Amino acid sequence: MKDKEQIASQIQKLAEKYKDSGQDLSSYLDGLLYQRYLTYWDYIHLDTLLSLQVPRTYFPDEEIFIMYHQITELYFKLIIHEEKQIVDDQSQEVGSFIEKVNRINNYYKALISSFSIMINGMEREQFLRYRMALLPSSGFQSAQYRMIELYATPLENLVYESERDQFSKDTPIEELYEHIYWKKGATDLSTGEKTLTLKQFEYRYTPRFIRITKEVAENTIYHKYLHLPEKSRNNKALIDALRKMDLNANVNWPLMHMGSAYRYLNRGDKAIEATGGTNWKEYLPPSFQKVVFFPKLHSKQDLNNWGKQWVDHLFNPEKVL
Repeated sequence: MKDKEQIASQIQKLAEKYKDSGQDLSSYLDGLLYQRYLTYWDYIHLDTLLSLQVPRTYFPDEEIFIMYHQITELYFKLIIHEEKQIVDDQSQEVGSFIEKVNRINNYYKALISSFSIMINGMEREQFLRYRMALLPSSGFQSAQYRMIELYATPLENLVYESERDQFSKDTPIEELYEHIYWKKGATDLSTGEKTLTLKQFEYRYTPRFIRITKEVAENTIYHKYLHLPEKSRNNKALIDALRKMDLNANVNWPLMHMGSAYRYLNRGDKAIEATGGTNWKEYLPPSFQKVVFFPKLHSKQDLNNWGKQWVDHLFNPEKVL
């Protein structure tokens, strides 16, 4: 009897749910009756997913290179998914804030630990050959990586480090964007000319970056923290989680890239150019960029020493884990 009452109650709730759709419940029940059972491979579109690796050469390790970058982009999407929830949350509930930031840190942990696939998982000679078929594409062109930054902190914190004190939150967004730090990573240092890699990237994504920046104006993750009540701002678990996110995004993750770049692109005193012509020796070291999402959460000494462990990392990459 209890089961019948539960089913009747559920049917009544379904009827209420669908009454405004223009179809009665019976039509939806017919649809449920006729539809096929859902399978795992259909649900995650497995066949499509496994068809997305399309090498441009015959070197076997190129497929590893493609898959690793696709996996990385999926993790970036997960990070952005959590960032958006923090930005959109109006409750100011500190427990939820901590949970979302801890999720982000878990995604970074997976990314950082997985980078050994890039450092040790491919033959250097294969990489140096198939990379020439990839010109001018570059991991520099990861738009999601830039979106992570835009959701995390105001644009004035992303201005090139040596110019940062010339700008403030009152500077127009378009002007700040022109001085964002990563643009110098794909600019010829001697001529000031933008590489084709950067020109392509700006043409494709600048409108989206500007739109996101305006959408989160005064409402980035850093703003969300600063606007919390004093008691919540002093929550140790939240401070620790945000500091860890800052280090993961702006020190540990770039350090892993440095290890990979040195493994494949460094030959003694002579560095091989990256596929997109990026100035990777000047662009990648976190101690050069000093990008910090949440500056008020770090001591002056920590900020002065930001990313300086990168030299040690080149010889001991496990230290960042």
